[in-house]
Amino acid sequence: MIHPSAIIDPAARLADDIEVGPFSVIGADVEIGAGSVIGPHVVVRGPTTMGCNNRVYQFATIGENCQDKKYQGEPTRLEIGDNNIFREGVTVHRGTVQDKGVTRIGNGGLFMAYAHVAHDCVLGDNVILANQATLGGHVHIGDNVILGGLSAVHQFCHVGTYAMCGGGSIITKDIAAFVMVTGNPAATHGLNAEGIKRRGFESEVISELRRAYKLVFRSQKTLAQALEELDQQENRSDWLNVFIDSLRSSSRGLTR
Repeated sequence: MIHPSAIIDPAARLADDIEVGPFSVIGADVEIGAGSVIGPHVVVRGPTTMGCNNRVYQFATIGENCQDKKYQGEPTRLEIGDNNIFREGVTVHRGTVQDKGVTRIGNGGLFMAYAHVAHDCVLGDNVILANQATLGGHVHIGDNVILGGLSAVHQFCHVGTYAMCGGGSIITKDIAAFVMVTGNPAATHGLNAEGIKRRGFESEVISELRRAYKLVFRSQKTLAQALEELDQQENRSDWLNVFIDSLRSSSRGLTR
């Protein structure tokens, strides 16, 4: 299961059943869970923890030192959950002490060829980064977010759960949950209604979110006025509360 040409540090902790392809390098302080497949010509540096059933394709680099010029070799971490796929040439870097010292990726993500996850990013579950999508440092990505190919997210931006970003989008501000954006600079183009419908959202919830989206992004009300009106709604669904929370927690300003 481990090719004889692979170089594995004796301090690495690998599950008994994982596969490691030819010419791959796995460093000390790396832990990889059961059922994982590390392809040929892959580099995994530590401290890095990968869960179970992850697959890393050729020429990917996981857990390398970050590209922040302030980084001075501190022992920062990368933590990856289960069932993620890292395609060819993907790069994922560890954190910095200027933040919490850790980059985190959840479960079930798909990182297509040459996608980049920079230092201190925090990604939820079922995130998709299409080919060459790039995250700057300290970016937070919610669950079930899709970033189109060649899109880029500026440092410290937050992208809310179930948001969808079209290919080539340049994102410089926060994106609310459930919203579709595209363009350079990115602008909102409606609710991600089809995406959440495919995820099993009930029609009543989709209608509720659509009304909230129009109130915030298509009316003449200020954000504060729209939030006040949303707060007054009775019997709000949990998903509407997620939308409201993503608006209220924005620190860089919302993509409008």
